[in-house]
Amino acid sequence: MKKSILYSAMALSLGMSANANALEFLYDAGGKFNQNKVNKVVANAGGSVLDCIEEISVCKVEFSTLEAAKSSGLNVVPNASAFIPKIENVPVGAQLTVAEDYLNPPNSADDDFLFDLQWGHQAVGAVEAWNAGNRGKGVRVAVIDSGADGGHPDLAPNINIELSRSFVPEETWDYAGPDSFNHGSHTAGTIAAADNGFGTIGVAPEAELVILKALSADTGSGDSYGTMQAMVYAANIGADVANMSLGLSVRRNGLYDIEGTPYDTSDDIQFETASIAQFIQTYGKAANYAKQNGVTLIASAGNEGTDLDHSDSLMKLPADLPAVNSISALGPRLWGKDSATFTDHLAIYSNYGQSAIDFAAPGGDYTSAFMSGGFDACNVAGLVRPCYVFDFVFSTGNGGWYWSVGTSMSAPHAAGVAALIIGANGGNMNPTHVEAKLRELAEDMGKPGRDDVYGHGKVQAPK
Repeated sequence: MKKSILYSAMALSLGMSANANALEFLYDAGGKFNQNKVNKVVANAGGSVLDCIEEISVCKVEFSTLEAAKSSGLNVVPNASAFIPKIENVPVGAQLTVAEDYLNPPNSADDDFLFDLQWGHQAVGAVEAWNAGNRGKGVRVAVIDSGADGGHPDLAPNINIELSRSFVPEETWDYAGPDSFNHGSHTAGTIAAADNGFGTIGVAPEAELVILKALSADTGSGDSYGTMQAMVYAANIGADVANMSLGLSVRRNGLYDIEGTPYDTSDDIQFETASIAQFIQTYGKAANYAKQNGVTLIASAGNEGTDLDHSDSLMKLPADLPAVNSISALGPRLWGKDSATFTDHLAIYSNYGQSAIDFAAPGGDYTSAFMSGGFDACNVAGLVRPCYVFDFVFSTGNGGWYWSVGTSMSAPHAAGVAALIIGANGGNMNPTHVEAKLRELAEDMGKPGRDDVYGHGKVQAPK
């Protein structure tokens, strides 16, 4: 694990908005940061400064109207909503025992009694990595998501409470919402649930988790600025990997959602189409800063089932940024009936595209719900469910565990593999070298070289 760097006041809070109808924007101040100068420039342009990220000279500012921002003469773009991509999920009450040994699911006899439900570990070769002594020890992983259940027995042993933070107003990092389906708990568990003789096991079970809440546990939404804060903070605390199973609501036609309704364009605001390049430049400063300071960035590719090589609609950010690795989702079909079945079909919902996908990883699928036998009763690890359910990804939730599918689930599998790679290298590794090792180890499953489904290949753990 790298030593922490730059413990400066990353976000300079300058007060909340006094105007409930004001609109928020991202302002790229450029150059060396000077708070007094920024305050003066923004005020002279008719706006107010709400907060700044000193390290990248980007501020959250507000203007009374959209037209006021457009005519300000400043490099401002809307503070677009961040959100959890739409997913399918099935709840599970899991207080059932199965029985230890590092064998592959569903016959591992592991004392983490729900491990037999985690087919994704076999798909990425996690168990073989563990047997080779690679378990993620000494690696710090930031989970930029909707917080997590800090008291969960599978998560608590690996969470660094002191470093975990919330960038969502009025929500603590460990507030995980009103029900079991906490997205951040699920992704955190896939990455590094503890191998503690209880419940599930993460891909890198000895990695350290830092929970960085950028999305509300209640609404599943946040804003671009919060995710930028989290990326910069992750770099400042010496995180080795950051997982971002989230998206930003920015469309190529200049529509920005700022209301937390990413799939409804009726309440979007229209900014110049040319502003898209400015938004990517401004937002990308946080990702570039993180990567330059040692953080390997992983993000979900999105769940629209879209060929991203030929899409003119919702952009895939942060996944499309050059500093970020975009992960598509794979899944089996009727794994509950046959654990030897192929687990690497492109999931029915997963985005794809040769120019967009860097790697593929297990994200679960529901194709088998439309197949003969999909609704038959299957029994895995003592749990009886419709067979298609076992093709989902099983992981930790708020006060329990649950199944879910999505590129939100594939990204943390890749993040866990990245943690295993870094751990195998002694716990410190430049992101460029991590990405090179991911490419070297990846299983090339499509056409030779980079392809539209698997990118450089399906991620594989170091053996």
